[in-house]
Amino acid sequence: MSSEFEKKLEKYAEVILKVGLNLQPKQRLLIGGPSVLHDGISFDTAPLVRIIAKKAYEMGASLVDVIWADEQLRPIRYKHGSKKTLRLYPKWRVDAKLDIAQAGDASLDIFSPKPDLLEGVELSVIFKFQLFLLKHLKPISELVHKFGFNWHLIATPNQAWADKILPNIPSHERVQKLWEIIFEMCRINEENPISAWQKHDENLKKRCNYLNGKQYKALKFKSPETNLTIGLPKDHLWEGGSVVTTSGVKFQPNIPTEEVFTLPNKDQVDGFVKTTKAVLIEGQIIEDIVFKFSKGRIIEVNAKIGDKTINSIINIDEGARRLGEVALVPHNSPISQTGLLFYNLLIDENASNHIALGQAYRNSLKNGIALNDEEFMAAGGNNSSIHLDLMIGSGEMNVDGILEDQTTEPIMRNGEWVFEV
Repeated sequence: MSSEFEKKLEKYAEVILKVGLNLQPKQRLLIGGPSVLHDGISFDTAPLVRIIAKKAYEMGASLVDVIWADEQLRPIRYKHGSKKTLRLYPKWRVDAKLDIAQAGDASLDIFSPKPDLLEGVELSVIFKFQLFLLKHLKPISELVHKFGFNWHLIATPNQAWADKILPNIPSHERVQKLWEIIFEMCRINEENPISAWQKHDENLKKRCNYLNGKQYKALKFKSPETNLTIGLPKDHLWEGGSVVTTSGVKFQPNIPTEEVFTLPNKDQVDGFVKTTKAVLIEGQIIEDIVFKFSKGRIIEVNAKIGDKTINSIINIDEGARRLGEVALVPHNSPISQTGLLFYNLLIDENASNHIALGQAYRNSLKNGIALNDEEFMAAGGNNSSIHLDLMIGSGEMNVDGILEDQTTEPIMRNGEWVFEV
């Protein structure tokens, strides 16, 4: 590694710990752990993990531990294990992360994508496993959504991911090039990355404050291939950037992040929308999806590529046919400007306005965390076992806010914000 690369990796680790997690003295830090993405972090991430561990101890962490996993074991299990045992999952993995969450300590998840890892695996088998896994992870998920502890999720390069994203440059240059792209997207190339993130977070909060002050009744999305009206519940909350734990620690769940988002009214989505970026779902590419909505529900869907896959997804449960999130992202975001598809929703969702099928975030509704499932749905929120982001934005997208008196105001024109903050 060059000395310049090492310096940037050190800065990246500092941003992760000081901005992403905002790690506090005496906190324990768990790196890795079970999720629907993986059972632990890849060995590819070891160099970065060691830098993070060293810096975490220098910041006063009481303990840093790691849950590693060989990602190849999941496809091996899917292909060769008994389908009757898919409900089984190692309790110790769940208990380790739950212990951190319940104690209000810190959790870092490092995703090193292998886009073609699950190619050839039956989607029904993957979904069945994930539904069982979500039940195991429910106590952790509840604390995640209530911000009971500070957690953070990042993605790091590996050869397979770099090969998928950057096939047009020499193979031996791809991983390094992908690192350079990530450093740029994550503001690591700024003179003071931490200050840059603080300023960016302030701007996201100003966007949220403006939109929260408006309390639009609905949003109208219009482009050559989209004409969609999304109703918004009363007392919806726009969010973006940093959040605060129940113990008062401010942290950034994801880096990079460029979105501000809220929840739609699950019963008030009408019109049609076409996706503008492909998505990779468990080894299956889905591209050019057209949805038709009526009274909040998908009544028709087709895709140029992956039609069978998207139809399987929307039939997982009733909530999968409705929206749980609507997010606004300017077309000139750093991720969009790369012109790349990253095959990773953690990054791709920050390139474009997007919607999400499935579960809505409780904290996007005033006092939403305190509501039970029935109350949340009565207020307009959506419940589902999935949450799938789909990019719909472009340089041709206009977005209007519709007020209670039915008058409209521009929010975005040609993919860019029209109001100053």
